[in-house]
Amino acid sequence: MSLTTNSNALAEKLQSRDATREAAWVRYLLLTIGLLFFLSCLVLPLILVFVEAFKQGVGVYFQALVHPDTLSAVKLTLLTAAIAVPLNVVFGVAAAWCVAKFNFRGKSILTTIIDLPFSVSPVIAGMMLVLIFGSQGWLGEWLIDNDIKILYATPAIVLATIFISVPFVARELIPLMESQGNEEEEAAIVLGASGWQTFWKVTLPNIKWGLLYGVILCNARAMGEFGAVSVVSGHIRGETNTLPLHVEILYNEYTFSAAFAVSSLLALLAIVTLILKTWVELGQEKQAKRNDDSASS
Repeated sequence: MSLTTNSNALAEKLQSRDATREAAWVRYLLLTIGLLFFLSCLVLPLILVFVEAFKQGVGVYFQALVHPDTLSAVKLTLLTAAIAVPLNVVFGVAAAWCVAKFNFRGKSILTTIIDLPFSVSPVIAGMMLVLIFGSQGWLGEWLIDNDIKILYATPAIVLATIFISVPFVARELIPLMESQGNEEEEAAIVLGASGWQTFWKVTLPNIKWGLLYGVILCNARAMGEFGAVSVVSGHIRGETNTLPLHVEILYNEYTFSAAFAVSSLLALLAIVTLILKTWVELGQEKQAKRNDDSASS
């Protein structure tokens, strides 16, 4: 008993020490540099967006937000996210389950494919869709003959958004599932649970915070995507412009107040995302602490 107590005390003592033995002024200098960079490159531009948005008054601000083109962009952005995020959740959970819980031939290839959107430029992703669905593309003639419109319409925007945001859920869940192991699932199967029962009763409760974290990041990326959507949208005003594309059009037309007003919506989305991200991280820490307490007991 005393040996265990001494070991715990030694562990707490080691954890309480600083990571380095540098002088205090070095640590304060690094902290100051980090804060200055954070304030100048992240916080200050965010504040300036709202300052410019309200520069000509609250009336001009809300007039820009209720403009038909802005409302159309908001609607299309929400619709795109409402389609892309659930599909990415289904794919992300399925891919993470396969990679973390099973050994099969081609596992490394699947992992590489999941990471592909991280390494491919969004513009290139849009060009790939043009190559497939464009009038001169692989399926172009067939789509024209059957009067099916994908490019320069909502379907292409949704497909581009899905491609760009697809890794976020899977990449969040794979290491989480791998760290949890298979013991609980195997125990549930031994007790007679089916595959679906094991997933809903065992796996899903264990990954719920990681899944929510991935959904938040996926949704933020889906709503803020510009490059791939810009290539496949056609920039049809009031029809195929999402919020980022609408901001670009307003800025290019020198209507800066309206551009910053719409930009403030995306800035608010970023702030809400950070708040939700912090809340999820706190939930993950509490769950990890409960798991450690139950394991030690």
